[in-house]
Amino acid sequence: MENNQLKNILTKIGEVNPKYDLEKQVYNNSELIQFIDNPSEEVQLAVVEKNPNSIKYIQNPSQKVQLAAVKKEQHSIRYIQNPSEKVQLAAVEKKPYTIRFIQNPTEEVGLAAVEKLSFLIQYIKNPTERVQLTAVNKDPRTIIYIKNPTQRVIQLVRSKGVRI
Repeated sequence: MENNQLKNILTKIGEVNPKYDLEKQVYNNSELIQFIDNPSEEVQLAVVEKNPNSIKYIQNPSQKVQLAAVKKEQHSIRYIQNPSEKVQLAAVEKKPYTIRFIQNPTEEVGLAAVEKLSFLIQYIKNPTERVQLTAVNKDPRTIIYIKNPTQRVIQLVRSKGVRI
């Protein structure tokens, strides 16, 4: 059964018996939010508070909703398209590994991740020189994860006695 058909059935049930209206039932089953057109921010917040991964069913969630989801479950960032730097940092500061779910982390987010665990640089596509330097300064062996290290990064690694 297609989602559209299911939505129509659920809507009809709610019309026949208001007790089963989608807006009311979403509090019991957060995944029902996918069938609600333009849910209010209040409903979105209630849903992600109960099940942060339900954010994947919300189109264009506000930053407030994104932050609520990520603060409750950092891995829910994987379902957010183009999260703001604030949302990215909220995830990475609590769980640095979530950097791997962020397509284009900002420099600050990259720094937050590698300052905690330098080898996470492997999940950052095209890290800035500053991020590279931070990672290899913590552990020069992390250079193996950097595709195109800058000359300064190579020099720093060599100065720490690592042969490359």
